[in-house]
Amino acid sequence: STFPEEVVQEAKRFGNNIDEKDVQNRVDFRNRYIFTIDGEDAKDLDDAVRVKKLENGNYKLEVHIADVSHYVRENSLLDKEALIRGTSIYMLGRVIPMLPRELSNGICSLNEGEDRFTLSCIMEIDGKGSVISGEVVKGIINVTKRMTYNDVQAILDGQRNVINKYKPYIQEFKNMEELAKVLKAKRMEQGYLNLDIPESKIGLDIDGKVISVGKYETNFANEIIEQFMLTANETIAEKFYWLQAPFIYRVHEKPDIEKVQELNKFLINFGLKIKANKDNIYPKEFSKILEEIKGKEEEKVVSNLVLRTLKLARYEAENKGHFGIASKFYCHFTSPIRRYPDLFIHRVISKYLEENYDLSENWIEEHKKQAEDRAKQSSEREKIATKVEREAEDLKKAEYMESRIGEEYEGIVSSITSFGMFVELENTIEGLVRFEDLGNEYFIYDEERKQLIGEQSNKVYKIGDRLKIRVKKASKILRQIDFEIIR
Repeated sequence: STFPEEVVQEAKRFGNNIDEKDVQNRVDFRNRYIFTIDGEDAKDLDDAVRVKKLENGNYKLEVHIADVSHYVRENSLLDKEALIRGTSIYMLGRVIPMLPRELSNGICSLNEGEDRFTLSCIMEIDGKGSVISGEVVKGIINVTKRMTYNDVQAILDGQRNVINKYKPYIQEFKNMEELAKVLKAKRMEQGYLNLDIPESKIGLDIDGKVISVGKYETNFANEIIEQFMLTANETIAEKFYWLQAPFIYRVHEKPDIEKVQELNKFLINFGLKIKANKDNIYPKEFSKILEEIKGKEEEKVVSNLVLRTLKLARYEAENKGHFGIASKFYCHFTSPIRRYPDLFIHRVISKYLEENYDLSENWIEEHKKQAEDRAKQSSEREKIATKVEREAEDLKKAEYMESRIGEEYEGIVSSITSFGMFVELENTIEGLVRFEDLGNEYFIYDEERKQLIGEQSNKVYKIGDRLKIRVKKASKILRQIDFEIIR
């Protein structure tokens, strides 16, 4: 993960303070409260936010994003290296960053109390959650406080000690909560797929040994940032779509009807069905199902099945909308420190601002070609990053279970295949029960319904069943975990 020396040198040249002569043409936001809200251990802070209630009852939402393209110029060594990497990779408490730490934790990170350059998306949003106006400007900010999700949540929950600690800012967070609820309600209305699939949180000791595996808990504070980022991403995508700018969109096409019919075979077990035909597949139909299972036993299983039915989102130079977000226009604008597509569109946006939206045909043509290549490269790198992250996680889960052979757990059947069934435990660990560990009879695999049926006993195993299992074996090297069923 080390960077070539000349790339690091290029990053170091910027130092840690902004250049005053670059301040002239920027909107100065330094005199107001602005906050970053992230996890405890985040060091590359891309985004800062502010919400103000306007006289007319509307909200003003400011999303300030690190102006990375100010530093990482097209075709510089930093740019070439970033394109090769495509994305930062987060695995097990380590980051393989897209940009050297000198930038990603330094001059590009929106650190508390430091002047930083931004590309800022300023939106006016009405009480129903519609964005009535949105503009993007070059800004300069100075973050008032670096907040964590847990502290913001504690404030919203009314915890005295935290409220006293952040006394002057309490109303700011209340405004954020209020706007986020409005935005979320509007999204749910449109059919946004609120897939609540918990990520794993893997705790390591100082030597990198796994000490805990569990769910990564999120709360409404996470949702606040998510809603604000979604809204900024949509606003930017729509604006530059109508300008016909060279651009990279985040595209998520509707699922194939065959896949939806497959899913319906499972959903019958839960008394659910998605209404769709090949011309009409709407996110709303999926989101109704997700709403219905909220808080029920089968929520996790059904959410996972829905996720498997959907296509993978990817980057494209052409806007094709985003099914999962139920949005006609979507892009990734909010994380230029860790994703190349964001950096690319920042460059385009900056150019439009610098040239007052009047660009040469040549520049546009050249960058449209570039957008296609870079979208493709970014999609490839994203796939690789996801695979690496997943493998690292599987390895650590298997390592964790190696010392728990023989222990018993309760779990849920998460999928059924022709070679056995997978059971997922409460702590997000998944293991395989092979046919020979199902008991002393032959089980028939019913592919149509994805069930297992015992030949003599007619015992049926189906997705969503709760079971008791024993850990039979685990191998860190193979990244495999085997369970057996306890009768």
